[in-house]
Amino acid sequence: MPSAQARELVRGAYDTHVHVAPDVVERRIDDVTLARRLHDVGLAGVVLKSHYAPTAERAAVVRGVVPEVDTVGAITLNASVGGLNPVAVEIAGRQGARVVWLPTVDSANQRTDQARAPEGATPPMWAQVQQELSDQGILAPAVAVVDARGRVVPELLNVLTLVAKHDMALATGHLSGDEILAAVDAAVDAGVRRIVVTHPEFTSQRVPVEVQRRLAARGALLERCFTTPHTGKVAWETFYAHIRAVGPEHSVLSSDLGQPFNPPVEDGLALLADGLLAHGFSAEEVRVMAVTNSNRLVR
Repeated sequence: MPSAQARELVRGAYDTHVHVAPDVVERRIDDVTLARRLHDVGLAGVVLKSHYAPTAERAAVVRGVVPEVDTVGAITLNASVGGLNPVAVEIAGRQGARVVWLPTVDSANQRTDQARAPEGATPPMWAQVQQELSDQGILAPAVAVVDARGRVVPELLNVLTLVAKHDMALATGHLSGDEILAAVDAAVDAGVRRIVVTHPEFTSQRVPVEVQRRLAARGALLERCFTTPHTGKVAWETFYAHIRAVGPEHSVLSSDLGQPFNPPVEDGLALLADGLLAHGFSAEEVRVMAVTNSNRLVR
């Protein structure tokens, strides 16, 4: 269980990355129940992420039931919504979605990733869904965000224009380091104000510290997800070292929780806070990462 100090430090934060029911795989908790628990522990809001379906309509329903918590809708640009589909982004924006994830499970990088997870690492739950789609012969082609020369594709530029128009936050999904650099540069040029690099320590990404620093210099936040080290995809020592090397002011904490075998979603940010405090980070640094930067990203 998180400490009382950690609970207090993350009070007022948004958890900007959770996977909860309803979903296409089993989840630990549903979105309405989660919103009530977040209110009980003092969190301000949550972003509902699905790899497969937009969540803005769900978020609106949850806000109506639990108005004390700002439940935020999002869209992830995988094959199930047409990939880099400007119509899907425009509709999501009109429905109030505040976060757009670039491709995750259907990104070219994730599809071709040959990196081995550390021994004992817990595989992601979406891997089973992807395998089932493949077995049925309906797995769509990977969604490319850059061409063979590393230039962003026109479809991405169209999407970024709409992200900027609706003042949504852009999350980089499961892109590679080089793809993230290209996408972030294009996003800044398109006028996107809020950008977050999705779990740069994740197995298929492993974005080097020097690249993380370049992204931070462009104004992007680096997302530090509880589940990445908790499930063994990166060593905790490496995780903490990356935060320190890039600078806490450039990081935002999230849980990426909701899996039935992982801790309760409402505990994720506080558990991260306890670990950071135990490894030499100050209370002020933790609060900046948990509260200041999460509010900056989605409010």
